[in-house]
Amino acid sequence: MAKTASCFKIRKSDGEKTLAFTNKLGLTDKELYIQRTEDSLCIPLARQPRKDELEMLRLQVPSFELTSQEFSEKAQREITLADALAGELPPHLLASLPRALDVVGDIAILEVPAELETHKKTLGEAILKTHRNVHTVLAKAGAVSGTYRVRDLEFLAGENKTQTLHKEYGCTYYVDVAKAYFSPRLSTEHMRVASLVQSGEVVVDLFAGVGPFAVPIAKRQVDVKVYAVDINPDAVELLKCNIRLNRVDDRVVPVLGDARNIVNEKLSGAVDRVIMNLPETASEFIDVACKALKPAGGVVHFYGFIRHPQTVQDLAEEFRVAVEKEGRKVVATQYAKTVRETAPYEWQAVLDAQVK
Repeated sequence: MAKTASCFKIRKSDGEKTLAFTNKLGLTDKELYIQRTEDSLCIPLARQPRKDELEMLRLQVPSFELTSQEFSEKAQREITLADALAGELPPHLLASLPRALDVVGDIAILEVPAELETHKKTLGEAILKTHRNVHTVLAKAGAVSGTYRVRDLEFLAGENKTQTLHKEYGCTYYVDVAKAYFSPRLSTEHMRVASLVQSGEVVVDLFAGVGPFAVPIAKRQVDVKVYAVDINPDAVELLKCNIRLNRVDDRVVPVLGDARNIVNEKLSGAVDRVIMNLPETASEFIDVACKALKPAGGVVHFYGFIRHPQTVQDLAEEFRVAVEKEGRKVVATQYAKTVRETAPYEWQAVLDAQVK
């Protein structure tokens, strides 16, 4: 982008002292680039200089010329959260600002540090200023808990709502962050698992939520059947909307109910792949995953928490022992890695295990 502005045209040799002068008086337009030729400089001006200012500069730089020309505009620097709060918070509190927040659609969810509790509304307003795509700011008011895996949220700023439309990797989801668990930090993991599913597979997602694993699997493979199970009725209603929204009605079967009961009643020995993204209690359903797999076996994507000094290898060993108790065997761990940090010295980890 180009912009016409008044400027001081000077010899290159006078550049340093002229720029010092214009900066001191607030004359320099810092949103425009200084223009350079072989023997001269043009310093863009933010305003017209007064007569006395011209006279002062003439004493230092007798040969300058006041003119105008086109200048290239600098890219706007994004305002950081610290920038937005610099005049609102005491300086010692700026170091406590959250380093990350979850953005689901146009809703930002953050954990407010204890020392910023009395400033949380101000913090929310600043997030709206620094994140143009965010229209609502919510604060975590508790941990994810209960049978339905939801957390209490407190409204801080913007539009008071919990429903939004979230997009990732070509999929679109209706989400209600107060009624069904959804983590944007798992977007890469959703697509990684989806990319592993082969044509003709039968998949069960035991804790499907609003469908972030089931939907991309079905969008990538036209010849699959995905049973998306969840015990939370609100999550399943949103899941049904997302199945229609992404046009995968013929490939994803939404199922409301307890995963253990659903497998016992409908899916015993029926599937090639099991997804177990319920890290808090997935270990209690390893027997269910083993029962769901076809007699010849298949793949289990198992998610769990590890806490220092525990390692991913320790988690894999615990999973192997649990599988053997069910008369199955882990013949290969194809992938074992931490997915994200969930607390100091705590991580969510995933195992891709070939089970026979």
